[in-house]
Amino acid sequence: MGFARTCSVALVGVEGVVVEVQADLEPGVAAFTLVGLPDKSLTESKDRVRAAVVNSGGEWPQKKLTVGLSPASVPKGGSGFDLAVACAVLGAAERIDPRVLADIVMIGELGLDGRVRPVRGVLPAVLAAADAGYEQVVVPDCTAAEAALVPGISVLGVRSLRQLIAVLTDEPVPVEEPDEPGRPDPLLAGLCVPGTGVGTGLSGGFDDAHALDLADVVGQVSARTAVEVAAAGAHHLFLQGPPGAGKTMLAERLPAILPRLTREESLEVTAVHSVAGMLPPGKPLVDVAPYHSATMQSLVGGGKGLARPGAVSLAHRGVLFLDEAPEFSSQTLDSLRQPLEAGHVVIARSAGVVRLPAKFLMVLAANPCPCGRHTLLGDGCECPASAVRRYQARLSGPLLDRIDLKVEVEPVTRSELSGYGTRGDSTQTVADRVRTARERAAARLADTGWRTNSEVPGHALRTRWPAEPGALDAAEVDLERGFLTARGLDRVLRVAWTVADLAGRDRPCAQDVGLALQLRTGVSRGVPMAIGALT
Repeated sequence: MGFARTCSVALVGVEGVVVEVQADLEPGVAAFTLVGLPDKSLTESKDRVRAAVVNSGGEWPQKKLTVGLSPASVPKGGSGFDLAVACAVLGAAERIDPRVLADIVMIGELGLDGRVRPVRGVLPAVLAAADAGYEQVVVPDCTAAEAALVPGISVLGVRSLRQLIAVLTDEPVPVEEPDEPGRPDPLLAGLCVPGTGVGTGLSGGFDDAHALDLADVVGQVSARTAVEVAAAGAHHLFLQGPPGAGKTMLAERLPAILPRLTREESLEVTAVHSVAGMLPPGKPLVDVAPYHSATMQSLVGGGKGLARPGAVSLAHRGVLFLDEAPEFSSQTLDSLRQPLEAGHVVIARSAGVVRLPAKFLMVLAANPCPCGRHTLLGDGCECPASAVRRYQARLSGPLLDRIDLKVEVEPVTRSELSGYGTRGDSTQTVADRVRTARERAAARLADTGWRTNSEVPGHALRTRWPAEPGALDAAEVDLERGFLTARGLDRVLRVAWTVADLAGRDRPCAQDVGLALQLRTGVSRGVPMAIGALT
């Protein structure tokens, strides 16, 4: 009887569980049994592994073979177990020393010819292996750079099963002939899913936002200020105005003024995009804020079996833009309330419950009515008053109460469009101010678990970091009159702290609170809208 074991990783959402792959050979009729709660794609690995071993020059054992995946209670799916299954079988057949395999984590799909094909989710799988105490992983060669992002892990990238067998048995490593120059690498097909390729505009769009200059937006002083404040404090933003006023242009330029992600944040974002198959080609680490324009079907996440990341998770640490927000169903919009508060989304499926990260900056854009001309002068709106009310009521009060900044985007005037007005600050200038404000907030919150002003609870702001005496008088009057809720007052205070950070003040003054109230209620408080006028 022969026995060998090695390890692989099963992904549950964006978290990994180390799975022990055991192979047992016994005398009897030749058969291959796979146990341990595998799904259809994993069950098919029996044929892939057998063909890969034979085509790699190995001999398939003609005995009763049982491969077990432990723990058996964890659902396992995908083709990433192929490499571990093949090596466990070869270890049981004594082609490879079983002692060498015991402490190695193997991730990869096998082709029938023995080539090792990449799979999605290598980064979270290697992170799980590192957390479990493993120090050696074997991954497909084209994902070795992604796996090497995890510190303290020795990564071996292989292109074929032949190479791995040679490394594990101390034999000369065969050289795999590279593909002809100019031909597409078929192995890279395993890193993306249909619908996320070049033709969709989703495969490499992280750096594209940095080519858009905020100075290209004509006019819109209040909206530009709201975008800057949203970036500095990670505040959610609602832009309402007629078509063509610049709502989408502002939203597209918001990711470019956000600070670059920290190393920890980059690993979080990369793990989500790795599982979703949306990593930019040739760039294993996402280090700039992702931008995602959501669709109704893909907002929260889902799919058969265990859920896949949706748009709210793909926008983790970045911007989630919902254009024409009232056109989304009420159920879809209300599903955002939980991730807006908690920073994650929980999806229950028959195969289990998945918790996915979803800490994003949300931007909503909406027209004032179905035709969009309700607020335009000289261009009559044909929508009945009841239709306008129904359209605007699609955004529920509880959802809007969670949004810090609400700005009316006015139509652009002729003089502004002709270039006679003053040109606004460039993206680089605004990004520098945002970065400085984030640094001030980070220094103030250094001994806490919070990173941005939008995360600080209102109680902490009122007790630990109070505003100047009398600064909140106007906001408290609005609270007594019913114009603000208690949650709304807390959000006004958070925005005021962000404005103070942008203006370089140690704590908010009445002017900062006034601007925060203007940005939330849309009612003028006599405060200049430009950040530069506050310093």
